[in-house]
Amino acid sequence: MVTATEVAYYAYIYSVVSADRYQRVTSYCRSITLVAATVAAVLGQLLVSLADVSYFHLNAITLASVSLAFLCSFLLPMPQKSMFFHKKGVSETLPQPQKAVATLGSNGPSSCQQQDKDCAAADTRPAPQQHAEQPKPQNHMLRVLVQLSRDLRDCYSSRKLLYWSLWWALATAGFNQIVNYIQVLWDFRAPSLSSAVYNGAVEAIATFLGSATSMAVGYVKVNWDLSGELALGMFSAMDAGSLFLMYFTDNIWACYAGYLVFKACYMFLITIATFQIAVNLSMERYALMFGFNNFVALVIQTILTVIVVDSRGLGLDISTQFLVYGSYFAFIAGIFLTRSIYIIISIKCRNASVAGEPIDH
Repeated sequence: MVTATEVAYYAYIYSVVSADRYQRVTSYCRSITLVAATVAAVLGQLLVSLADVSYFHLNAITLASVSLAFLCSFLLPMPQKSMFFHKKGVSETLPQPQKAVATLGSNGPSSCQQQDKDCAAADTRPAPQQHAEQPKPQNHMLRVLVQLSRDLRDCYSSRKLLYWSLWWALATAGFNQIVNYIQVLWDFRAPSLSSAVYNGAVEAIATFLGSATSMAVGYVKVNWDLSGELALGMFSAMDAGSLFLMYFTDNIWACYAGYLVFKACYMFLITIATFQIAVNLSMERYALMFGFNNFVALVIQTILTVIVVDSRGLGLDISTQFLVYGSYFAFIAGIFLTRSIYIIISIKCRNASVAGEPIDH
């Protein structure tokens, strides 16, 4: 449900701002969300450690905060148009036949007198709009589903959007897996019963660093069409390196540092991917794209869990799992580094051929 509401949140934001502001708006929204998560984590830790607040009261505070956010959502402006549910064309075209009938009636009264039986019969029959009221909801839902399937096909027919979505699904699946099992790895490296742990503080710092990198995206002036896939490859390689560090070291502080780098890089890239997909789509399609990408990510994550973690699969120990996850992100980095090298070489060859044409003539 949280993932679904996040998709709806970004879909709403993009529906009320212009496309030239997508980059900065995306960085603001993701950054403030991560800052709020950091504040919540620190506040919760302080309340438990210093004020001895029970977990029940923490849940009550959380419920009150979420309820306040729900009430504030009613104050937000509504989107003015939608591809499926608020078409302007429908309301504009329906009155036209009625106007045409009225015009005919005013210009030619004798025609109605000649066919007064037909006119009377037409008056007793229900209006066409009333006749279509019953099957209209079913037909409308069918049209929506057909339109959604066509839009999904059109979205993924774009090679640029396909690669951004591919990274989104693969990296999000790996990120969710790391977040789910990082605490287990930390407890394996430094058992909480025999050593001091700072897991909560590290999680808060990692979230804050993620908010900082997300905010930085809004101020980076880069041609993402040219350098986007290179960034995906480079930062995915950094993610892979941080995961390999967590596997090869026994030092808990090195594990903490690796996690900080991993989360900061992911938040940086997912912010870029979000606005890149949004800016290359029409206003009505990005929510569909985000939702489907998250769905694919959850499917991949489920497959990873069954193969790597579950006892019916490989059932690997927690340390070896991070070796697998590091290899997984190295594979992602390899895909996009190869793709970026291909793009750069193609552009250089094209520019060289264009520069050589005047010399040949």
